[in-house]
Amino acid sequence: MSAQNQQPVTPETPVTPSAASFEPAGSRGDTRPVSFFRRFLSQPEAKFGLVLTGLVLLVAIVGPFVVPAWTGHGPTSYAGKPFQYDIFGTDNLGRDVLSRFLEGGWRLLLYSALATLLGVGLGAVLGMLAAFSGGWLDSAIMRTGDVLLAIPQLVFAMLAITVLGPQGWVLVVVIGITHAPRVARVIRSATSGVVAEDYVLASQMYAVPQWKILGRDVVPNIMGPLMVEMGLRMTYSIGAVASLSFLGLGMQPPTADWGLMINENRIALSLQPWGVILPVVAIAVLTVGTNLIADAVSGASAGRANGSARKDK
Repeated sequence: MSAQNQQPVTPETPVTPSAASFEPAGSRGDTRPVSFFRRFLSQPEAKFGLVLTGLVLLVAIVGPFVVPAWTGHGPTSYAGKPFQYDIFGTDNLGRDVLSRFLEGGWRLLLYSALATLLGVGLGAVLGMLAAFSGGWLDSAIMRTGDVLLAIPQLVFAMLAITVLGPQGWVLVVVIGITHAPRVARVIRSATSGVVAEDYVLASQMYAVPQWKILGRDVVPNIMGPLMVEMGLRMTYSIGAVASLSFLGLGMQPPTADWGLMINENRIALSLQPWGVILPVVAIAVLTVGTNLIADAVSGASAGRANGSARKDK
């Protein structure tokens, strides 16, 4: 073969990356996952719910410390004639309405929060055990829950408080127990989807202790439904504690309590309404706020993030 027909052998020209591959991630759209907290704050109802709940929390927590300075009266001291109409006026026994309102919120919040923690904690444990163990234990837990669900929550609480007495710990325990079956059903459903995953089956195959599997693999993957239930149960706890106090089965006189204030002053609603209006508005605002927060947590758990859609160029 002549030299004229031979083709020169040259090394292959290296391919340089295109300029597009060096573009910063932000110009192509940030693909990093949005954190749960950012997704939560991106929900419109989250900010509104936090503001409403924060206002009531501020009144309930700071109120007892500023009662004498602001009003000049204690929550149980005599301030004037009963149902006197002067700014916020006096209640049925002549006590200052504003003083009792500022003093009466922290118990409602404390008992509601403790009942929520008890109910959600107990229900979560029972739901995970039922889904993870199956068999007779699953049936026993669920059927016991069905029995409790068949009894109206308020009726069960009234019966228990009538027997044990209207005390704070009784309110917490009774309301928490009534929450547990409902939470257990939700958590059992969420856990059933997790225990069928390969990583859980692999842990079982390697004989990892059950409590480690639940704590390491199951709990992080059911935090979304768990947080939603926490918000919902807090809302129901607030209503239950206030309702029982209104019926005379919660806080007892002369304790300053919002539910008790409504019951004590309802007889003169047209004459001096502030003794009823202030606690009613506070409970309503707190309930709406916690409901909005629960909705925002639900949206964040589902992965919704308003305004966080990626923009591809």
